[in-house]
Amino acid sequence: MNWSTSLRRIFVNSPAASAILYAATIVALLWLGAAAVADLVTKRDQLNDTNAQLAQFSGRKRPDSSSSSDSVTAPGGSVFVEGRTVTIAGAALVQRLTEAISKAGGSVLSTQVELPAARGNENLISVVASCELEQPALQQLLYDLEAGLPFLFVDQLHVQQPLAAATGGVGRLTVLVTVSGQWQGKM
Repeated sequence: MNWSTSLRRIFVNSPAASAILYAATIVALLWLGAAAVADLVTKRDQLNDTNAQLAQFSGRKRPDSSSSSDSVTAPGGSVFVEGRTVTIAGAALVQRLTEAISKAGGSVLSTQVELPAARGNENLISVVASCELEQPALQQLLYDLEAGLPFLFVDQLHVQQPLAAATGGVGRLTVLVTVSGQWQGKM
């Protein structure tokens, strides 16, 4: 007598063994179904969290104001330099840079916008600014530019100390800074 014949005889002749096998099969199928549903719920929650982050990063939605006061909320605004046209976006970037320099206590000497066609990247706008400011204010300026919105990047930074400061006198630093930001393009 082989193995399959003896199993068939046990289950055919014993209804209790058949019932146990049937119950175990049903429990296993229910467990697999519940695990699949739990996995789908987890993936849906992850997708919702990712969509909320994406919406926040792209500036479409501010963080919930109903969140606890202990949490740090990011400032509102878009991560991109805003403007319907590239020239308006360039002007907005110049305004953002001059406001940051003024906030740091500096004075703007000159600005120059480098439009995307000149740089080869279709949506990257850069501004070169020459300014004067005190040495402690330089760190504040750089932090304000790189930590705020829109996302800006300091591409180049040239700092020149005045002759009066080199000989022991007090003077303001002359700073040449190139800042770039991503423009979304035509909306």
